[in-house]
Amino acid sequence: MNAPEALEIVCSRAWPPLVEEPLGDWRLRWAGGFTGRANSVLAVGDAGRPVPEALDAVCDFAHGRGIPPMTQVVRDSPNERAIAAAGWVSATGHGAGHEVVVLTAPLARAPAAPGAAVLDEPVPGWWELTLGPGEDTPAARQVLTGGKVGYGVVVAGDVTAAAVRGALVDDRLHVGRLAVRPEYRRRGLASLLMGALHTWGLEHGAGRAVLQVAEGNAGALALYAGLGYAPHHRYRYWVPAPGSCEDSTS
Repeated sequence: MNAPEALEIVCSRAWPPLVEEPLGDWRLRWAGGFTGRANSVLAVGDAGRPVPEALDAVCDFAHGRGIPPMTQVVRDSPNERAIAAAGWVSATGHGAGHEVVVLTAPLARAPAAPGAAVLDEPVPGWWELTLGPGEDTPAARQVLTGGKVGYGVVVAGDVTAAAVRGALVDDRLHVGRLAVRPEYRRRGLASLLMGALHTWGLEHGAGRAVLQVAEGNAGALALYAGLGYAPHHRYRYWVPAPGSCEDSTS
């Protein structure tokens, strides 16, 4: 696999679905509908069969678990071109954004920040900030607590003002779910919390951080650029054209 595909494997391991099945090098994933990353096929490497046949298997897997068929694939890769040639289309209706920028940065130790900490277990305020409306399900909680995870928080008095998730995979720190309570925004809490998480990652053997941001999220991209993150590659979600993805097992 090339560097973008290898990094996608790392990110997938940091965001573990409830069910994962191999399709050659591709990875079929299900997590009760919580996020596209955990409910799509990661189309990296060789599927072990012609791409149209692999996409039929994607349809069967998705239909069998009650989720829409979807592929996550590195932008402009041979796999993406083959998926497009098979008649699939860009998932422009995907709520979180169908094109995603993958950013990386070297880790550096940050000065200790009062109120910022990375915990071994999530506190109620962490869950409140990191799960959006309608997302608090057993599947979501299992995804977010899977693997070696640090639960970053900034506490102001008795309020969890900001939260972030950090997951360790080999020598990488995968960052996700950064959120600041509305009334505490524009106070630099996101940067303070990221600094605490970076320090935690270093202390646990990571050398670089990686995160994924929807291409249209200009505010987040600006924040992370200011923290030293740079684009590594992009990926996109693809879905079957209407009426083209029948369940061959039914």
